[in-house]
Amino acid sequence: MSDIANTQSAGGSSSLLKRFVPWIGLIIGLIVLPFIFSSNSAIYIMNLMGIFIIFALSYNMLLGQGGMLSFGHAVYFGLGGFMSVHFMNYIEYDGLMLPMVFVPVFGGIIGLIFAIIIGSFSTRRAGTVFAMISLGIGELVAASSLIFVAFFGGEEGVSGDRTMGPEVFGMDFAQDIEVYSLIAFWAFITIALMYLFSRTPMGRMANAVRDNDERTEFVGYSQRKVRFISFCASGFFAGIAGGLFAINFEIVTEENLNALTSGVVLLMAYIGGVGFFIGPIVGAVLFTLLQTLLSIYTEIWQLYVGVLFVLTVMYVPQGLTGILAMHIPIYQINRLGSLVVPYIRTGIPLAFCLAGVVGFLEMIHHVRAASVGDTEMSLIGIGFDTHTVMPWIIVAVLVAVGGYFTKTQLPQLKEAWERAHAPLGSDEGAA
Repeated sequence: MSDIANTQSAGGSSSLLKRFVPWIGLIIGLIVLPFIFSSNSAIYIMNLMGIFIIFALSYNMLLGQGGMLSFGHAVYFGLGGFMSVHFMNYIEYDGLMLPMVFVPVFGGIIGLIFAIIIGSFSTRRAGTVFAMISLGIGELVAASSLIFVAFFGGEEGVSGDRTMGPEVFGMDFAQDIEVYSLIAFWAFITIALMYLFSRTPMGRMANAVRDNDERTEFVGYSQRKVRFISFCASGFFAGIAGGLFAINFEIVTEENLNALTSGVVLLMAYIGGVGFFIGPIVGAVLFTLLQTLLSIYTEIWQLYVGVLFVLTVMYVPQGLTGILAMHIPIYQINRLGSLVVPYIRTGIPLAFCLAGVVGFLEMIHHVRAASVGDTEMSLIGIGFDTHTVMPWIIVAVLVAVGGYFTKTQLPQLKEAWERAHAPLGSDEGAA
């Protein structure tokens, strides 16, 4: 009996350790990142990533966990930001002795309050009705922000000073690295809370309502109450993200609560993968990199993001995280190596085809947007004249040849994929 008890105890300890390993890794990563990437631009990007990660995860509580497609989630993000920047002004002008670290809480509270008000009637229905209500509310609030100038500041928005509050551990948040510490702290807290919410009975019932709301009613749960609670929790965390945005940029405008911002968070969550908790995190990181780094090299970076979103919806609706998750069973049965060669044989011509498409789009944009007489452009360090025939021939050849060889390799890739997924012991899997 003692041996059995010791074995069970050891198994329980091992299972507990596995649960905490990702969180310990997250803490270590948040601490180490500013030492690895210490430049001002890198700190700026990481601050933006932290804010967008919280924002995208809060949206995933609606779409990924509750099945509620919202086109107005930026309302709670923006209102939380406006309330936070007003509290920053109270600290500055009225002498309110409130540490800046607590300001995002007030953004979360205002997001929660408006989520309670709006959710009280919008969560009665799901699907298209809910989506249209969220779109209407989003446009209503965005229009109101230009009308009620006393609170929203009109087109100029409202600005504040994040350095006026009491110091916290010797930090007055004048430097971006100090703001990173604040954002990293709240990112860890909110990620942990949202993950714990997804593991609670309420989070599980939100998944049930998403999959089959009628069956949820049959087992005794109100689908409306489940949606409402998830909606309110989502608004609270979106408000915290808005508060962090206000502290980071020290200004909040109408752009933070309009339809464009609501579309951005939808892009982040869906590209990353709404069916996985880590999906919106991946989407937020990828979108931030595209917005900050890709925009340096091209003016049409938003076109590439849009194409990526369309391709994700059409071909990989489970998102980038879903693609990685599809390879886990293959890895577990030690067949991942069988896909390396087919991936390389398909990826190389695909890369050439994509290079041709990108070159064509960049040249078209240069021809349309360049000033009169400006025919020279540079692409990946190569300068050429867009008014000559040779560059157009090169991109056409890249697209045609790359597309042709990609098409010829797809059947072999599909066959290799099916063999990798074949059950152990089957003839197809053994082959």
